[in-house]
Amino acid sequence: MIADPTATSASRPSEQNENSGVEGNSSGAVNHSGDESGNENRRKSVRGKRRARDGSENAKRSHVTASRGGVSRARRGHGKQRHVEAVTLFEVVTMGRSAMQAVVDDWIEAYVMDRDSALLDIISFFIQCSGCKGVVTAEMCQSKEDSDVMSKMVEELDEGAGVQYKKFLAFPWILTVTWPMDIDSVEYPLIQSGPYGRWFHSEFCDFVSVLVAQCQHSVIFDSYLMNTLISLLTELSDSYVRAFRHTCTLAAVKLLSSLVGVALSLSVGVENSQKLLEVEKTKASGRQGTSRLERIQKKISELQEKRAEIESMMDTIFKGVFLKRYRDVLPEIRSMCMEELAVWMKLYSSAFLNDSYLKYMGWMMYDKIPDVRLKCVLGLQGLYGDPLLLPKLDLFTSRFKERMISMTLDKDNEVAVQSMKLLLLISKTCDDVLSPDHYKQLFQFVYSSQRPLAALAGELLYSRLLNISPASDAQDGGNEEDAHKQQTVARLKTLLQFYQESELHKHVVYLVDSLWDCGGALLKDWPTLTSVLLQDPSPQTKGLTRAEQAVVVEILVASVRQASEGPALAGRSGGKKVMSAREKKTQVDDCTKLTEHFFTVLPKLLSKFSSSWDMVASLMKIPQYFIPECPAAESTQAASHLMAEMGAVVDLHSGPAILEAAARTYHSLCGEETAWHLSARAARDSLVQCWIDRLAALLGDALKGDTFSADKEKTGDILATLKKLRAFHNGQDLSRWNLFQLLSPLLSVENTQGGAPPQVLLEVLQCLCYSILWSLNTSGETLTSREKAVAQRVQLSMFCERSHRCLSHSNLGVREQAFLGVCDVLTAHSYQLHVWDPTSYGPLLYTPNPKLQRALLGFIFVHVFTGPDSDGHSRVSEDSEVEKLEDLHKRRNLLAAYCKLIVHGVLEMSMAAGVFMYYVKYYNDFGDIIKETLYRTRQTDKIESARTLVLCLQQLFVRLKREQESGGRAHPGVQTFTSIKELARRFSLTFGDLIKFRESVAMIHRNGIEFVFQGFAQTPDTPSPLYLSYLTILSEFSSKLLKPDKKTVYAYLQRNTAEHIINLREECWQPLIYYRASLLAVAEGEDAVSYVSSDRRPYLPNRSPFYKQSSLIDGNKSPGPFSSKGHKLCFSPSFHEKTTEGDIFSVPMEFSVKTVRPEGPAHSADEEVDDDTVEVDLEV
Repeated sequence: MIADPTATSASRPSEQNENSGVEGNSSGAVNHSGDESGNENRRKSVRGKRRARDGSENAKRSHVTASRGGVSRARRGHGKQRHVEAVTLFEVVTMGRSAMQAVVDDWIEAYVMDRDSALLDIISFFIQCSGCKGVVTAEMCQSKEDSDVMSKMVEELDEGAGVQYKKFLAFPWILTVTWPMDIDSVEYPLIQSGPYGRWFHSEFCDFVSVLVAQCQHSVIFDSYLMNTLISLLTELSDSYVRAFRHTCTLAAVKLLSSLVGVALSLSVGVENSQKLLEVEKTKASGRQGTSRLERIQKKISELQEKRAEIESMMDTIFKGVFLKRYRDVLPEIRSMCMEELAVWMKLYSSAFLNDSYLKYMGWMMYDKIPDVRLKCVLGLQGLYGDPLLLPKLDLFTSRFKERMISMTLDKDNEVAVQSMKLLLLISKTCDDVLSPDHYKQLFQFVYSSQRPLAALAGELLYSRLLNISPASDAQDGGNEEDAHKQQTVARLKTLLQFYQESELHKHVVYLVDSLWDCGGALLKDWPTLTSVLLQDPSPQTKGLTRAEQAVVVEILVASVRQASEGPALAGRSGGKKVMSAREKKTQVDDCTKLTEHFFTVLPKLLSKFSSSWDMVASLMKIPQYFIPECPAAESTQAASHLMAEMGAVVDLHSGPAILEAAARTYHSLCGEETAWHLSARAARDSLVQCWIDRLAALLGDALKGDTFSADKEKTGDILATLKKLRAFHNGQDLSRWNLFQLLSPLLSVENTQGGAPPQVLLEVLQCLCYSILWSLNTSGETLTSREKAVAQRVQLSMFCERSHRCLSHSNLGVREQAFLGVCDVLTAHSYQLHVWDPTSYGPLLYTPNPKLQRALLGFIFVHVFTGPDSDGHSRVSEDSEVEKLEDLHKRRNLLAAYCKLIVHGVLEMSMAAGVFMYYVKYYNDFGDIIKETLYRTRQTDKIESARTLVLCLQQLFVRLKREQESGGRAHPGVQTFTSIKELARRFSLTFGDLIKFRESVAMIHRNGIEFVFQGFAQTPDTPSPLYLSYLTILSEFSSKLLKPDKKTVYAYLQRNTAEHIINLREECWQPLIYYRASLLAVAEGEDAVSYVSSDRRPYLPNRSPFYKQSSLIDGNKSPGPFSSKGHKLCFSPSFHEKTTEGDIFSVPMEFSVKTVRPEGPAHSADEEVDDDTVEVDLEV
């Protein structure tokens, strides 16, 4: 807290003169108390300010007029903005620099009249700025060397009184500061968050600067003020209290910085006087000239003495404060020390810029706090940016060069960026510092994921390798164009050489992005780049190799993308997110230029490189960045030429890269807003019709009855045509060519009777899937009658039926594509059912048959939930991490597709039980997908989602029991009892809001109790239920019950066990004891295990009390909480989750307030239910 300055004044006898009191007494006491103070910054009103009637902070003294006048001037200078009257120096920082300067001038006047009283004011100021709400006591000291005095310099803690105090020497004062013990836990001004902390830091530093600036021509050299002030700051900066140490260290280093300014002024005065002395010596004559020279010489001597005195002060502060605090435990202190050290070395290099001071900067570059390292790097940037200081940095550079290079790999991005900026500065000013190996290491940062770092590396690369000046003989006007072209070609070849030598990186788009800010003119010189590509090699000029041409094409396409979309790259962060108006205008101009240029040049490039699929695949992307408003693009002839060349390329190649680029480009060119969309659509339709006719002819020869027979050449043609249709059908509607009718016969052929090859089936499945998806997507436009809707449902049913058959295909790719196709189609169909307009025709309801549903779930079990060591399921080599990641990606896609069916209501929610049971076992691979599915199903129906969790746990438990009873080899699909219990615990953690999920949790407990005791008939051979140990699993949900529900569940448990003879001493009944304890203990805030152990014999909760008994029930789903018997949940309205009428996820509940008393002989006094308790009724 900041003490109120108005309360810190203590009084001396007003009739006693302070100076005479000091002379007549060896010591006197002045108390500065802050006990009555609050936070000074919380009292800003005029009424809350005490008028400056005391004149000085400490007493009514003889200089009250001067002090009052200073405050008055401060009020007049600042009164127009703020009607606040300053009372103490501490309040000055709240009034701005103008008031600060006036008050400091008045303080100097007061110091001249009574320096001891004024010094006490300044001492109190620094104590208060440290946030100290305590007492300051001052007494006089006669000698610094007094051993008795030095032995009193302590800083101790008085735990009995709850205070701590520090006694130190600020000659001629012995100061004792007493403050509460918890001051370290208080936010003192410098570390307060928000704008106030930053503002106070700035004003505090300004005060120190103004104080030195106003004193530099007067009292600063009286050997009293600065000695006391330096002694005060040195002692307080050495305190173990962070507030004192931080505040006074900042004041000390800022004081030294201000003294550096004074020393510089004195140095300038010495230089000017020496120049004047030299001039006077040349024209000196006689006695008059000699006296003038003597006066100048005397002035020089005085200035030099003052400078020496200032340097002595700086040395004292450096040794007394900096050398102790630059390694302080507080990072802020270390950071400010490094920041100010850089200022001293830059401003006063004659005294500070040497190896004795530079070593501290080098050492602190290894600091573990990023901000400290950052301040060192920023300081060095200022030093290396001044050419006059470079000779003094040679030894430092050679010693810490490797550290500066390694800091480009700093984990803090800002430190790495500024380190690269420092090295860029060094490379420009010191040519021989960095070796070729160093540059090779730094150039690789053009591929960094941080764009600021990559841009600086690109600037370094451009300045060292690509900044080639044109030849001197080509500077005249006639050869200017040729000189520019030669310069661009030379830079391009250098860039190609660098790229080819970078063996670790093959990402041209990142290289272009890194060079864009500094080398944009080179990268946007598209006429020169395309002319280099179109130029044929000749005997005089050596052309580019094919590899170099491929790189140039990639650079060309990357520059086009950069000019059109900006520096937004996947995997690279730190770039500007919002473009300025100037950048937007530049982007539009660049898009216009590239459209005008490539609309005519691109057909030539496609024609020349048509046989190279990789270069053509890149060139086909360029039309995607054309701007529709370009005037040159309205030429019909140029558009027809471009479409013809694109069509020839697509007809020639069938690679996935070319087909994807072509499909995207045609989709972009066929947009309504473009001037060439008519030509583009006509060219696309012509291509598709040609492929359809060709495919129809090929299939007519290949399909004969129920068999597929085609030679290798025809099969290749069919496959190539299918790939082209699939690529275009993915993003464009080709429904009018009726691909479903053309391709569906291929799925009717049995594999055992000579079916189509797997590659063909894979393409056919994708084409048919796209056809169904487009049909569903355009249902609102195409379904104009019921007959069309019925025909659509027939197609959907036929596709699902034939894809179901493909789920058992021998080829893994076909099985996976059939599964994904069915899931996508059913999900899209469900979505269309929810969004279509009921007043018009829409898709008819289609429900997959149970056989298909079971097949989909079985596919998930076989192809998704498989471990790396499962027999017959490992599809990747053991040593291939890339293949393992790809395989995991496929499995995640398969699981996500299946979970969409459950979330969208295509499959019953109970089908999710088979997925939920693997939540813990495959948490690292699929945990996020399963958790999201659980939350989505809970949003749809909380009760049904809880039933699904119960079904999951019960299925796993029954499977485990049967496995134990069989006594055979452990099946890999069976989970242990501990893992099932852990799964139940994970499920319980998903019930966050106890009131919201009250019904669900109560249903879980009721269902679990019924699962254990329903149908149980006690006999001598079966003294306990077969599934009694399930109660141990059920106890994981006890903590999610509300207090009334815990008692009700316990009563319901008592009703189900009342008819049976229970011997609690037998081990077979231990799960029941554990479950009962979980209900009672949790109700009382205890742990279930501790509750059991306190009253019963020791029991291990993870031990499974299983016995080989005959199975009484099967693994079918047990009755739900709302069965036909009339079970219902009754809640108090205060705990009821209110739902609105339009909430489709609300669960209707019946309200009844009733008192339920458990019945049965096993009750005790502690188990009685209060009469006014509202409970959940679990019985009929």
